[in-house]
Amino acid sequence: MRKLALHWQILIAIGLAFVAGLWMFSIKESTGTQPGVFGVEFITMMDYIGQLFLNALKMIIVPLITSSIIVGVAGIGSGGNLGALGGKTLLFYATTTLAAILIGLLVINVIQPGIVDGEPARELLALEASSADIAETVGGKGVGDVAEVFLRMIPPNIVKAAADGQMLGLIFFAILFGYFMTHLSHDFAEPLFKFWNGIFHVMMRMTEFIMKFAPIGVFGLVGAVIAEAGLRATGPLAMFAFAVLLALVLHAFGTLLLLLRFVGRVKPLKTLAGASQAMLTAFSTASSSATLPITIESVEENIGVSNKVSSFVLPLGATVNMNGTALYECAAALFLAQAYGLDLTFGVQFAIVAIALMTSIGVAGVPSASLVAIAIILAAIGIPMEAIGVLMVFDRILDMCRTSINVWGDCCCATIVARLEGEKTNVALGEEP
Repeated sequence: MRKLALHWQILIAIGLAFVAGLWMFSIKESTGTQPGVFGVEFITMMDYIGQLFLNALKMIIVPLITSSIIVGVAGIGSGGNLGALGGKTLLFYATTTLAAILIGLLVINVIQPGIVDGEPARELLALEASSADIAETVGGKGVGDVAEVFLRMIPPNIVKAAADGQMLGLIFFAILFGYFMTHLSHDFAEPLFKFWNGIFHVMMRMTEFIMKFAPIGVFGLVGAVIAEAGLRATGPLAMFAFAVLLALVLHAFGTLLLLLRFVGRVKPLKTLAGASQAMLTAFSTASSSATLPITIESVEENIGVSNKVSSFVLPLGATVNMNGTALYECAAALFLAQAYGLDLTFGVQFAIVAIALMTSIGVAGVPSASLVAIAIILAAIGIPMEAIGVLMVFDRILDMCRTSINVWGDCCCATIVARLEGEKTNVALGEEP
């Protein structure tokens, strides 16, 4: 019997969580108490299951991010790739990722999905932490705190920074480590690369293993929210999902198409048609890593990029280019901050942008791996990581959408870099608009 795909398992879990949560909510409304068994409330059990899943995600943050960034940076620097090709690729990835984050920032600030009828949606979403307590951590920050962001990038004790969850410093250290690792002699660099690459692949396997339990974790997280707040919680969450989808569309069919037209000098719609197979595969798998073989085939055969460019740009993009993911991380953090009633200053929003930009480099290309990065951002700005639970209602659908944008960004980069390298083959590269 064929095994049901993970995304269907998660969607079924969400549906069951809604049914179970509404049943518990209706009993609470009629009797005033939560249903349970042997003196333990069902909502407590569901919350416990959800916390186990969240703890598993938190457990892999440090080794996953560190090994991913070190291997990615070292891979860029090996074999003389840090030349013109590498420079153009990295510049494109950094520019488009920053553009995606800023679009997400703008859309969430304009639509404000975390505000309902002029009031924060904290109670509707059953977010238990006090707004006043969180405001003590976040509320007083201003432009002067921008300098504090850069100060945290260079921690005096990297081990302590990792233990305290100060991921910004750890990410900066990993980037430096990967870069200078490529400047060692082969005898020293090779075993180091194999060591970190081995850790990265182990962490990828662990991430995949943990995500196998995602349906159970999602059932617990979503069920607990619905049991506490009922269907009232779906209003702001639906508005948040709409805002994210709008931002993704603006980036995919605004920023990226304009870059193809005016920088790559190619026909954007032909490029989009050539990349459609890879995007659809990414949508169904929600994994840019799993989609990589299809992406390479589509870019080479349908768009006409040479293997020289695609073999460098696309594997690198599957590791460091996460336009859609970075946009979602920023949007999710701002949405939760709005729901808690926090007035985020320029300094805090700058910190969110900076962390989203850097953490998107180390996000594993597997389903829902961005939850790890969101946990890092929430910890950095003082919002309880348990708030991630409310995002799980629409996370799978949004994950599929943002992964498609990640892959579309990779295809655009390969097309533009090939054009800048002087390639003129077929389809999109063959004719200037």
